Amino acid sequence: MCGIAGWVDFTRDLSTEGACLARMTGGLAPRGPDGEGVWLSPHAAVGHRRLAVIDIAGGAQPMATTRSPDGGQIVLTYSGEIYNFRELRSELLARGHRLHTRSDTEVVLHAYLEWGAAAVERMAGMFAFAVWDTDRRQLLLVRDRLGVKPLYYHRYPGGMLFGSEPKVILANPLFTARMSEHSLPMAFNSRLAAPGTTPLLGLSEVRPGHVLRFTPDDFAESRYWALEGHEHTDDLDKTVATVRELLEQIVAEQLVSDVPLGTLLSGGLDSSVVAALAAESRRETGSAPLATYSVDFANADSDFRPTTLRPDRDGPYAALTAAHIGADHHEVIVDDERMRAGLPVARGARDLPSLGQFDASMLELFRSVRETSTVALSGEAADEVFGGYPWFHRPDAVWADTFPWMGDGVRLTDFLAPDVQARIGPREQERDLYRTLLAEVTPVPGESRLSTRMRQALYLSLQAPLCLLLDRKDRMSMAVGLEVRVPYCDHRLVEYVWNVPWEMKTADGREKSLLRMAFADRLPPAVLDRPKCAYPASFSPVYAAGVIAGVRALAGDPDSPLAPVLDRQRIEDVIAAADRPTLTHANHAHVLIPLLEVDRWMRDLGVTLC
Repeated sequence: MCGIAGWVDFTRDLSTEGACLARMTGGLAPRGPDGEGVWLSPHAAVGHRRLAVIDIAGGAQPMATTRSPDGGQIVLTYSGEIYNFRELRSELLARGHRLHTRSDTEVVLHAYLEWGAAAVERMAGMFAFAVWDTDRRQLLLVRDRLGVKPLYYHRYPGGMLFGSEPKVILANPLFTARMSEHSLPMAFNSRLAAPGTTPLLGLSEVRPGHVLRFTPDDFAESRYWALEGHEHTDDLDKTVATVRELLEQIVAEQLVSDVPLGTLLSGGLDSSVVAALAAESRRETGSAPLATYSVDFANADSDFRPTTLRPDRDGPYAALTAAHIGADHHEVIVDDERMRAGLPVARGARDLPSLGQFDASMLELFRSVRETSTVALSGEAADEVFGGYPWFHRPDAVWADTFPWMGDGVRLTDFLAPDVQARIGPREQERDLYRTLLAEVTPVPGESRLSTRMRQALYLSLQAPLCLLLDRKDRMSMAVGLEVRVPYCDHRLVEYVWNVPWEMKTADGREKSLLRMAFADRLPPAVLDRPKCAYPASFSPVYAAGVIAGVRALAGDPDSPLAPVLDRQRIEDVIAAADRPTLTHANHAHVLIPLLEVDRWMRDLGVTLC
């Protein structure tokens, strides 16, 4: 994994902007601690920070080539992994390309030479890259199908800035951090972000499965991948067997690494399947036992309270799975002090509003993983693909005329002052986004009403909610130079499971039936039968009290950039009410964290509200 940065401007000479490009690229140093490079030309400046994972000696970037001896340079800056790069490499060699390294970077560059922008359709993996084509005076920005790897950009008259993280663009004086009042709902809850949008004016993301093309005369966005509905003709046995075969292949591909590799293991079904497959592969090759990692909180024995989304704790199940598969398991314990120390680093990694304790604890988990592994596999996205969350299985949530995960709790926009709510219409924004996304889902003729509705619910979850989780995983892991791979985001698996009827997805009467049935012989019964349990949350009363005190303080702080748009009495009323666990939150502190984090973000970045 790596970090990319760049600047294209058709109206000025960028060959003298080395210092600015160095600042843009330098902020990505944690993503790429193993090397850096810059490439300057009159109209394009390209930077890169490298985390060496494949072909450590031969994959330096930016990487350049030409179409002919007297042609202009074609320059690539690339982040990610192409898991089928060996097959693509063989095909390119057969077509006459001369390749000099073992890296997937060189394969991406020559794939562009051979097939142009269409090369991305041949790639299986997680990636974000930019190609500057001197002869064509063209910049391409490309992002993987599910949005595992981030890619931001800012377009202005005559030019464009781009990078793996917002900090790349914030480091250029051409960009000013401003936020419209209308973006407050998105800042509070990024699950309500439209694809490609951010809270900052002028800062966009390349949408998953899209290519951007920028020339002196044109700016065009094209979609190269989308989920397509069609009739599923396999019976249950064939479907279960196919899921098994796909995941076995995908995990095997993602175990390729020239550096130490482990897996995240919560003891849930998703991560346990990945860990079991990885451990099995290690045994077959005679390698050392697989390293696995989980996280919990100090004093959780007394502090933890079961909720709908977190009915139990990970520790016992992670230990049980690790013993069953013969893994070397590490449990990382995060206390209040460690979490407080991690928060500033987590915020700095985000550049956008943090998730507070959820970011900080993940950062500390990844910091510990990085002590022994450079690459880790994760079980992220299985719930979105196979239908694991509680709201997929509650009729009141499924049939509600809104996003199923919105639940029965307060919305953060309820804390906005009445006049602000009247101006920006947060409920109307939510409704409009919901209907826009629903319109993108085409029902399959002959499927049941329930299957049609669940296809919609799963599609909604594969949008901003999945991007939120993938962004968090990316930022917190790359802040410590750890590459996290996500087998359940492989497009081949997603495409296949997408068209399996809901009745088959719940064939054993509960969530993620296909996954459970496919790997029933690989895991202990207690793990197979464990209900969905989300990423751990801290129930520390000390942390919760700190959140409540912090929110009260910011609401009354005349220097707070957020306080003027808040309804202070509404906040006090919610705090004064007894804690009532909801579908998505355990207590008031969990609900209120984003208010603190948006305020801190605005202060740290100097974001002005307009």
